[in-house]
Amino acid sequence: MVIVAAVDRSDRRASVIKEAETLANAFDDVVHVVHVLTRSEFVNLGRTSAEKNDPIDMERIRNVASDIAADAAADLDVPFEPVGLVGEPASRITDYAEKQDARYIVVSGRKRSPTGKALFGSVTQTMLLNAERPVVTAITE
Repeated sequence: MVIVAAVDRSDRRASVIKEAETLANAFDDVVHVVHVLTRSEFVNLGRTSAEKNDPIDMERIRNVASDIAADAAADLDVPFEPVGLVGEPASRITDYAEKQDARYIVVSGRKRSPTGKALFGSVTQTMLLNAERPVVTAITE
């Protein structure tokens, strides 16, 4: 089976990778390190020229996201596959995990107040509530 490790570009990704590696070793699974980019994040990375209104190649966005995932997975000592996706992170990750028949989805969480979660939303919270797979939350400060 597959362990889906959902990473972003923050320092929290290290705890996700570590937890995914622990699970992969326990179950002899492969890790799919997944990063989801929105179009606006892609533009903000300076990978394209939004001023020219040039069409954005979706494959190029997926490749950038996959590169970010590969960078996050650099220290993994288990078999892994970097995966780049485009769209809204919570739904894309849960959809991907379903299609892969993932054993677990590993995500990062932050200690935030309930009010903070309600005001700012949370990809982690959305996945915990909506995923049809077990979600493991690696909590970081």
